[in-house]
Amino acid sequence: MTAPWADWNHILKIDPDKDLPEGVTYGDLCATGTDAIEVGGTMGITEENMSAVIEACAEHDVALYQEPSSPDVVVEDDALDGYLIPTVFNAGSPFWITGAHKEWVRLDTDLDWEKTATEAYIVLNPDADVATYTEADCDLSAEDVASYAEVAERMFGQEIVYLEYSGTFGEPSIVEAAAEAVDESTLFYGGGIDGYDSAHRMASHADVVVVGNLAHEASVEAVRETVEAANDA
Repeated sequence: MTAPWADWNHILKIDPDKDLPEGVTYGDLCATGTDAIEVGGTMGITEENMSAVIEACAEHDVALYQEPSSPDVVVEDDALDGYLIPTVFNAGSPFWITGAHKEWVRLDTDLDWEKTATEAYIVLNPDADVATYTEADCDLSAEDVASYAEVAERMFGQEIVYLEYSGTFGEPSIVEAAAEAVDESTLFYGGGIDGYDSAHRMASHADVVVVGNLAHEASVEAVRETVEAANDA
């Protein structure tokens, strides 16, 4: 059966540790036309603030996923369509490749595998919290990134390869190289999407663009424009 993200163009990632712009509601964001809402963040994440955002988004008709940063913030909620679990391929510590995942399985003996998938993260912004948190080696060439992407797909069977520039706009040639390296994996791109043009540029290479900071910093219309761009590419 085809994974749902194989048909996506756009994901809106909401960080529970960040406020929404004045006058913007979670319902407004869910109604932008995005293919999915992904609830997750790196710093300041708790089970409580994760639950609050999930409950607010659950009232609306959009695919809803949690991206937990650690096992202790996993929320069990029937409203969730699933869990997307990062495994950071260029992490400096194996804890962020398999260690945290082992702990989740050890602590949760009833883990719902049918609703759980992994994202093969390649972290590329050395100034991002996620790079610091995972001690990621971000000094990678296009060839390095393409090789990681191919390893993720061919050796580890990852359905999702995620290029994470988190907070800065990435290098399109690197995204293009990763796209050429995978055949069946869905390529996610996230980082620095601030409007139609940036979303369209990255969506011309990646299968899915992930928009995060914009949801917390700009108008609903700005977010909606990125959805249109992703669909137009």
